[in-house]
Amino acid sequence: MTVIDILKDLIAIPSVVGTPNGAIVDGIRGILEGAGVRVRVLPGPEGDRFNLFATIGPAMVPGYVLSGHMDVVPATEPEWTSDPYQLRTDGNRLYGRGTSDMKGFIAAALAALPALTAAPLARPIHLAFTYDEEAGCQGAPHLLPHLPDLCAPPLGVIVGEPSGLRAVRAHKGKAAARLTVRGRSGHSSRPDQGLNAIHAMADALTAAVAQADRLTRGPWDSAFEPPYSSLQVGTIRGGLAVNVIPDTCTAEFEARAIAGIDPATLLEPVREAAERLEEKGFAVDWTQTGAYPALFLAARTPLARLLEELTGQEPLAAVSYGTEAGLYQTAGIDAIICGPGDIARAHRPNEHILVEELQACQSMIEALVQRCRL
Repeated sequence: MTVIDILKDLIAIPSVVGTPNGAIVDGIRGILEGAGVRVRVLPGPEGDRFNLFATIGPAMVPGYVLSGHMDVVPATEPEWTSDPYQLRTDGNRLYGRGTSDMKGFIAAALAALPALTAAPLARPIHLAFTYDEEAGCQGAPHLLPHLPDLCAPPLGVIVGEPSGLRAVRAHKGKAAARLTVRGRSGHSSRPDQGLNAIHAMADALTAAVAQADRLTRGPWDSAFEPPYSSLQVGTIRGGLAVNVIPDTCTAEFEARAIAGIDPATLLEPVREAAERLEEKGFAVDWTQTGAYPALFLAARTPLARLLEELTGQEPLAAVSYGTEAGLYQTAGIDAIICGPGDIARAHRPNEHILVEELQACQSMIEALVQRCRL
């Protein structure tokens, strides 16, 4: 199968974040086992979602991991000009949900199987495909504890997020939380008899805006755009009608942190403001909905030098979007980002990847194979 054939099959399986992913796991496992590759399917605590880990070569010798996520964001935008789950070709462009983010990388890795299995490897190459990355890297933390039983400590992990096939050494960390405030409903003509949850939420929103402003004043890291950590309110919901005192209001907050800062700590002023609402009679529920650490890989590490040789380009210092790479680094494994496609095309209608980008990624993986042969 060509890389385009494989991508076509992957795109046809929606595998939307937060939904069962058995179909895409079975599809990928079938391709791998058909090539004689050892595969482990690792269920997550949800019971209907799975990580997949495969090894080509001697598992207990240090090697390299090609890492990608199998889930995609929903494709509900009305601007799609074709079925987002049917690969459409227009010249050198291949359209479909997940083409860039990041089934293109998975397809390139699977298309490289003939090269991977053609001759004995002195160092193994592992494939680590996870679920629900788009929900704040929910799947990878359930894979990482299994690694000591699956393989020797890897020399490095290549996370194939879309980067124009230029390696990236650093990204920001992220933490997200959901706050629900519950008050007491009633008729708007008698505000004295109710507890307005939207009014109460204003305290948390004020704390969030103030924290976001403080973060713009530093600390800074010029490798990032913007060069400081950030915080925002992403969603807010509450109320039934204008003449009803709203008894419930829910808001979601997100913080992104430069390397060296725990992103969860950036949300603390908001959480503290929320907890003070209990003194006014409100019930408060604060739930962390996702988090992953920042990535920072030094410029002259062996993994960074390897990717420079494989791609012919010096790695970028940093990007502001996040990936699972920080989780691998926190687990003690060097990690770097490098994949086909463009992050600017991700999460948008008419997401696409170029044929030559797929082919270049397959060639990069095959070049890595040559480094690992006996």
